[in-house]
Amino acid sequence: MNDPRDTRDRILDAALNIFANKGYHDTRMDEIVEASSTSKGSIYFHFPNKERLFLALVDQFADLIERRVREAVEQEAEGIARVRAALQACLETFGRYRRPAKIMLVQAVGLGSVFEKKRVDVNDRFANLIKEYLDEAIAIGDIAPVDTEVVSYAWMGAIYGIVIRWVYTGEPDSERILSALLPMLLKSVGYEEQSA
Repeated sequence: MNDPRDTRDRILDAALNIFANKGYHDTRMDEIVEASSTSKGSIYFHFPNKERLFLALVDQFADLIERRVREAVEQEAEGIARVRAALQACLETFGRYRRPAKIMLVQAVGLGSVFEKKRVDVNDRFANLIKEYLDEAIAIGDIAPVDTEVVSYAWMGAIYGIVIRWVYTGEPDSERILSALLPMLLKSVGYEEQSA
């Protein structure tokens, strides 16, 4: 007997490919049924409609980013090193997974209030993650006290802006983004990396 998680994963993989190629509006559930080698009943068991399937992809990608960020941070000592690792992991994950990033960041825009609420929820989730590591850097004295809530949303705006452009155009490449954006963000909280 098939594991329901395997079926769900096949559906999500198929949906990701079709949404990435055709866009949200032009994707039909029948295409996802065919591409996932499942039945309509299986799809509707896991996802009552196309909207819920799309939102599940957004959640899956957000979970991946958060997992990669937390894994990178665990390798670092407390403080600004964790802030740097979190930003680097976030940008590298967007770089490695451009297709789901495009779905999450580009296609979800303008799809209505449910999608906008999801985008805001994901944004809040990552701003809170940034805030957590900034608060830690302040607590151990790596940076002077700042309003970490405002700073974390400002950083999210900067990251979002550059990543959106990159998802659309492929430019600037992720290495260039990292080498320019990371020092700028760190400098915005009064931390300047020592040059070698």
